[in-house]
Amino acid sequence: NCILANSANIAGHVNIEDFAILEGIVAVQQFISIGAHSCVAGGALVRKNVPPFVKAAREPLSYVGVNSIGLRRRGFSNESITQIEDIYRTLYVKGKNVSTSLDIISLEAPESPEKTLILDFIRSSEKGIIRGPLSI
Repeated sequence: NCILANSANIAGHVNIEDFAILEGIVAVQQFISIGAHSCVAGGALVRKNVPPFVKAAREPLSYVGVNSIGLRRRGFSNESITQIEDIYRTLYVKGKNVSTSLDIISLEAPESPEKTLILDFIRSSEKGIIRGPLSI
């Protein structure tokens, strides 16, 4: 149930999880994982893993929000989407490093399948994950 638009270039050993969307002219480097329900903007160069449920865009590729529209279309509840947004706010917006953010999320975020999927994905990302929003 993934969508790979025109000219999506996927190198070897790439893992694209369920319901991921790669827009046109995306280039994915080898040994990268694209998380479930994520959306990568057209023309992107994917050099780091893209966590589940996020929208990724810009150069260098960065987190630009949660794929809330796609999640609603797939039947996720507003409560689940809000929890996912809270998790990524802790990870990307609060100014902590990844390991500190993961500790905070583990302790403070309510238990859910989405939380488990996000934490497992990030902890197993040997190449690292995309960066947070760029300051202007």
